[in-house]
Amino acid sequence: MNDIDELLARGVANIIPGKDELKKLLESGKKLNIYFGIDPTATKIHLGHTVPLRTLNRLASLGHTVTFLIGDFTALIGDTSDKDSERPVLTSKEIENNFKDYKRQAEKVLDFSKVNIHYNSEWLKKLSFEEIVKLCQNFSVGDFVGRELVKKRLGEGKRVGLHEFLYPVMQGYDSYFMDTDIQVGGTDQTFNMQAGRTLQSNLRDKESFVLAITLLEGSDGKKMSKSQGNVVWIDDDPTDMFRKVMSIIDDLIIPYFTLATNLTTDKIGEYEKKLKSGENPINIKKGLAHQIVTELYDKNSADAAQEEFERTVQGKELPENIEVYSNSNETNILQILYLSGLTSSISDGKRLIQQKGVYVDDRLVESPDYEFDITSEHLVRVGKKFRKVIKA
Repeated sequence: MNDIDELLARGVANIIPGKDELKKLLESGKKLNIYFGIDPTATKIHLGHTVPLRTLNRLASLGHTVTFLIGDFTALIGDTSDKDSERPVLTSKEIENNFKDYKRQAEKVLDFSKVNIHYNSEWLKKLSFEEIVKLCQNFSVGDFVGRELVKKRLGEGKRVGLHEFLYPVMQGYDSYFMDTDIQVGGTDQTFNMQAGRTLQSNLRDKESFVLAITLLEGSDGKKMSKSQGNVVWIDDDPTDMFRKVMSIIDDLIIPYFTLATNLTTDKIGEYEKKLKSGENPINIKKGLAHQIVTELYDKNSADAAQEEFERTVQGKELPENIEVYSNSNETNILQILYLSGLTSSISDGKRLIQQKGVYVDDRLVESPDYEFDITSEHLVRVGKKFRKVIKA
């Protein structure tokens, strides 16, 4: 598989207007303008965030002009594409500090020396009101209110700020101002990226492309969420990172190889064949965890993390008679810890979670907001104490 085929096959969920057209453009030898943007509204990034960063690396290695855009101006509004409420407005200082922390983590995956860094305040804050009105004429209110989450908020009587309508317009203008050939972003950004295509077409009579990147699922197959405890953070220490990857469901082994590592598709294919031939998934999963820790840290750290996992997790025998707690409908981890007798109080549970002493099915519970899946049986551990939690 050549570099272009690898790029288009690796973690790409959708290509607009089409894969064949984009492949032809990439093979033309033309140096393309490509951009990926973030609103630095959070400071921690996880494995899912690294998927588009790997795509940027591949595009930069092909010799294209890649821009990493910091949405310092759009962050003043906040994108609600995947949110059911308005986002808080950040100060310029908060945005600056957030990006510094983001970049420190992202550098484990993206070579920033190969990309250009820009802030969209460079051009957005210079727009006159007349220019903004003319930009808005390219879009309809119906396009915006037809979005699922916006419809849901309106149906529930929740507030939808007028300024939120401007977010896709502003992101579209980012693409237009930089004369973008390809926009890279998660599938949840497709609507906003389409705004860029609209402006490129209407104002420049130019066809541009959207490269929508697959969203990596959490270790349990659900959306990555801190409250679900299914996130592998880039800043996790090697031992925790290895153990978290080992906790993913078997169906995610190949997707994690594909999306969260730089292994070649040929090598990933070998692992897939081993799984289909009946090899124990835990052996393949060890290879996955070792690869991820090696790429984000180094081989020595991965070796040590694997040794620690094998010694403390695989070599550990569970008590013969684990007390069973029948849970009726409680979902909050703090309540379950208290009601099952694993902690003496709610505050005791919070303290133990902060000290990284609570595990559910060998996955570290990182937040007191962790929500329990009451439809399944789980093993909860606090230190050397265990409870089997079953549905009442």
